[in-house]
Amino acid sequence: MTDLKLPAIDYAALAPILILFGASCLGILVEAFVPRARRHLVQLVLGLLAVAAALVMVVLNAQDRLVTAGSAVAVDGPALFLQGAILVLAGMSLLLIGERSVQRGGAFVAAAAVTVGSEEDQRQANDRGGATEVYPLTLFAISGMLLFVAANDLLMMFIALEAFSLPLYLLCALARRRRLLSQEAALKYFLLGSYASAFFLFGMALIYGFTAGLPEGQAAGVDFGTIRDAVMDSSMSPVLLLAGLALLSIGLLFKIAAAPFHVWTPDVYQGAPTPITGFMAACTKVAAFGGLLRVLHVAFSGASWDFTPVLGTVAVLTMLVGAVLAVTQTDIKRLLAYSSVANAGYLLVGALVLSRDGLSSTMFYLVAYGFTVLAAFAVVTLVRDADGEATHLSRWAGLGRRSPLYAGIFTFLLLAFAGIPVTSGFTSKFAVFGAALDQGQVWLVIAGVLTSMILAFPYLRVVVMMWLSEPGESTPTVSLPGGLTSAALMIGVLATLVLGVAPAPLLDLANGAAEFVR
Repeated sequence: MTDLKLPAIDYAALAPILILFGASCLGILVEAFVPRARRHLVQLVLGLLAVAAALVMVVLNAQDRLVTAGSAVAVDGPALFLQGAILVLAGMSLLLIGERSVQRGGAFVAAAAVTVGSEEDQRQANDRGGATEVYPLTLFAISGMLLFVAANDLLMMFIALEAFSLPLYLLCALARRRRLLSQEAALKYFLLGSYASAFFLFGMALIYGFTAGLPEGQAAGVDFGTIRDAVMDSSMSPVLLLAGLALLSIGLLFKIAAAPFHVWTPDVYQGAPTPITGFMAACTKVAAFGGLLRVLHVAFSGASWDFTPVLGTVAVLTMLVGAVLAVTQTDIKRLLAYSSVANAGYLLVGALVLSRDGLSSTMFYLVAYGFTVLAAFAVVTLVRDADGEATHLSRWAGLGRRSPLYAGIFTFLLLAFAGIPVTSGFTSKFAVFGAALDQGQVWLVIAGVLTSMILAFPYLRVVVMMWLSEPGESTPTVSLPGGLTSAALMIGVLATLVLGVAPAPLLDLANGAAEFVR
């Protein structure tokens, strides 16, 4: 009888994940025992403190380069950099989620089980405070994201994928107004996400079978070290490797909203509560690309000749679909959704550059885009009428005359999305395309530049509508932001400006962190 030997675990290295998971569980107890009137403040403070404590631990672990938990979790430069980015952006998201002064009761439904359109539904939409269950759900999602970017094993990656996906499916259904649209968005997200998870699992099974062809004495497995050895020296058919990688890619490409796996994005972005839309656009994209970068750079780097042409084609298709369909949109949230799709294509260009420059420029892009998109959705929450947020583009006509300050802020953010100089959008695109050029990926850069020109049109159209159109009777007002929204908006705008004017500190930080532990 052999003794069961448990793997060594470095709890200090895992502290950011454990802090968020512990805070999530504590948030559930708050829901059970704290009086309803006090829950919002307690949950918001708990969430912000947990994020701050986890961020402190990420900083303290900055020099760690190790693999722990039986090689299932890697704590290295990219993991720590991306965990820090997720936590900062999650803190901004919690500020938007916690806002209660812009809309009475906040953006979330008070009782999700109430029948849509009933008198009770109307009453909760107008009078009652929003559900505070959103806080533990959000913290669970953040903890899953932190684990996802550090996962060094396909099984651990799948667990983390489900850990941050399942709370998001619920959060998307909790909009206070337009509840049918919100519930439809959550259902679509859940069904398509389930299919993507199934593809990921099937791909993992095929990869496990491929690793069974390692020389005698090496056991099969799904940790990235074993997969890397199998890619270099396996007796099994390469069909298993290519099919497994293809199926894994479907699961990951779904999360980053790459075409043709992007179809959930516009509906979910439009239907979800706007603070959750911003949270997904910023934090989920960082987490998804963090996992994809580790898979490509660590596990399958030896097969780059096989996957680069295919994923490069996906990147071009993603940029083209996002740019062209953004032109046709009449809703600001759907426009930002297709903008997110196009930006996934630009990020995929950087991810396919398997070098230090490619990795660092992609990580920089993720941070810069996250700040900008959260600030953009913060502005969207402020443009309102009696029925809630006014997201149809025709309603934004003349907004510059009615509220020049916030129209000016949104104009600046749209110019950043378009990649205009002196914004973080220009710096990040320049970094990613420069890294791709150094590796000879000229075709990807040409596609990126051309689609960026197309994508500039819908942004500039919104700018023209806001400033050169006369405000009409249907032009909504811009609500005065509360302190939480003001803080998130100020952070996002300042970061967009600073990373465009003086990007060197963050670029240097990303470059110093751009090395995976193997």
